[in-house]
Amino acid sequence: MRRALVLTDETARHPFLASLPPHVRSGEVPKSARPRWRLTGADVRGFFTAYLASLAVIAVFIA
Repeated sequence: MRRALVLTDETARHPFLASLPPHVRSGEVPKSARPRWRLTGADVRGFFTAYLASLAVIAVFIA
């Protein structure tokens, strides 16, 4: 395993930032960092089904 002789970066102003690897400290976001989920019709239908079911349960409980 290859390691740098100097494990910290003197230009980083905070000790935590100095301990981070250079690729993390560079601030570049990897291209694969996209949202992994999308809102589908089934999700919307499921939400409204749960909402209406809970509304019906509350209405029955109050009545």
